[in-house]
Amino acid sequence: MLRWVWFAIALVLACVFAFPLWFMVTSAFKAESEIMAVPIHWLPHHFQWLGQFRLAWRQSPVGRYLLNSFIVAFVQVAVTVFFGALAGFGFAKYRFPLHRFLFFFVISTMMIPFQILIIPLFMEVHALGWGNSYAGLIVPGMMNAFGVFMMRQYAADLPNELLEAGRVDGAGEFHMFLRIVLPLLVPALTSLGILVFIWSWGAFLWPLVVVQDRHLQVLAVGLTDFSQSYSRPPEWGAAMAASTLATLPIAVLFAFFQKYFVRGLTAAAVKG
Repeated sequence: MLRWVWFAIALVLACVFAFPLWFMVTSAFKAESEIMAVPIHWLPHHFQWLGQFRLAWRQSPVGRYLLNSFIVAFVQVAVTVFFGALAGFGFAKYRFPLHRFLFFFVISTMMIPFQILIIPLFMEVHALGWGNSYAGLIVPGMMNAFGVFMMRQYAADLPNELLEAGRVDGAGEFHMFLRIVLPLLVPALTSLGILVFIWSWGAFLWPLVVVQDRHLQVLAVGLTDFSQSYSRPPEWGAAMAASTLATLPIAVLFAFFQKYFVRGLTAAAVKG
């Protein structure tokens, strides 16, 4: 009996959390008058097919926003995964002066809210001449302490005998990292890559602050074109269509790599 009670509670919570997604996707195929209708139209009464998607594409450079989001996300994923693995491996397997202090110093930066860093980071980016550029969008998010921490936890479990065997065979440290360590860290690298992609894809505050050029905006910022336009009323159908497009890459990524995603959320916490 208790099992069914927990199942009912889980089902109710799942429905509550799924409702915004359901409303967004169904509204992308509704007529404009249906979206704010009371009572709620759970399904479109006048199915619009791809009409709202075409409207979104005409009213705003959605394709450009998508391209910018992909560029930012893929570069940040590649750099964070590689250098996070390199730093994590170094902290896990090498002993050097102050290595424990430096590791905890890196981890401590996770406790600083990003909002506190916005102003100094903005000033630094503009001092480097990176305002309104891909460099300003991408570089500040290319490394994070979580990636180092997660890779260190995985790398700590690698057998030291493998590294010693590589050294005996004459492999250099960096060559050993590329040929021995990275292949063994593939599950962890996949988990971290998925998490970083999700964070980068949904980033809003920093792209909003650092970029004023419309052609450099990412999709999360570009979606405001439909709801905060001063030249025309909000177009909720187009907004829902564009939001659905923005959600698709994350949904596909989660569908194909669900087990890695869950493992990435839990493994670093339970590894010693």
